[in-house]
Amino acid sequence: MKSLQVRIAGAGWLSAALFTALAAAAPAAAAQVYPVKPIRIILPFAGGTDVVARLLAAKLAPAFGQQILPEQRLGAGGNIAHETVAKAAPDGYTLLMAAPPLVINPHLNPKTGFDPLRDFAPVALLATIPNVLVVHPTVPAKSLRELLQLARSQPGKLTYGSGGVGSSNHLAAELLKSSARIQILHVPYKSATIALGNALGGEVDIVIVAASSAAAYVQQGKMRALAVLDHKRLGAMPQVPTSAEAGAPQLVAVNWYILLAPAAAPRAAIERLNAESVKAMALPDTRERLSAMGGEPASGTPEQTADFLRAEHARWGKVIRDAGIRPDY
Repeated sequence: MKSLQVRIAGAGWLSAALFTALAAAAPAAAAQVYPVKPIRIILPFAGGTDVVARLLAAKLAPAFGQQILPEQRLGAGGNIAHETVAKAAPDGYTLLMAAPPLVINPHLNPKTGFDPLRDFAPVALLATIPNVLVVHPTVPAKSLRELLQLARSQPGKLTYGSGGVGSSNHLAAELLKSSARIQILHVPYKSATIALGNALGGEVDIVIVAASSAAAYVQQGKMRALAVLDHKRLGAMPQVPTSAEAGAPQLVAVNWYILLAPAAAPRAAIERLNAESVKAMALPDTRERLSAMGGEPASGTPEQTADFLRAEHARWGKVIRDAGIRPDY
């Protein structure tokens, strides 16, 4: 039987097999052109979230040949932004710059309008900024071990400030309490910045904050850093031991920044976003900017990012349940 042929104007005759192959290749070619329009990165918070998003946007724009538009959607502890992206079209053009409250908030409020594991497609873990535990200079403890001994000798006397019930620095302190079996008194404020300010004034003894917020005060002698809550020391504070070196190996609490898309976003878009994002965060000038904040770039596949997100969701959920934390609204 003769092969079926198709007439293409100005191109002669093509066999049906070749025509079918060309037709099958068309969707793949279309997928390769992503993105064909500007991409929005929705930001739940200012501060580090905003900085990391704008660093990334500045590198992705020339790589993609499209505008990358960071857009703040502040409020409700980040949930306005979280829900915006969870309900957005899964086309790869609306992304979320997520931070720890993404996995913390649903444990505090089961009625939150999104599921951090089901409603998002992980793209890449971009950067981390560790927290540090600092005390006011009047606290008679020169190390974390001494602080824990002091807390055990005077249960409930030492105070710690946080950015509010359920904030990441509140949970980090609760993790310290449970892992070290100590009792210290929680004093919640409206933000971690206010908590740090009150610690500087001596109104609370202890605060756990991002390294970028505390570094200058530590260098000036206005606060004493007892531990970096990460697995390695900070270049900005090389003299400060890690939590494991200081005697509290379970006390790990970092501020992380993850790029997410809505669930069911095209795999081709996820893979290209991952490749370009990892490349962008590893550039020398990006690393330098992150280092100035006390942070460093991260990397990994979408699958590794999903594993990290699940682990953080489970870990902080356990802290919340064990401490019996309830939202204060």
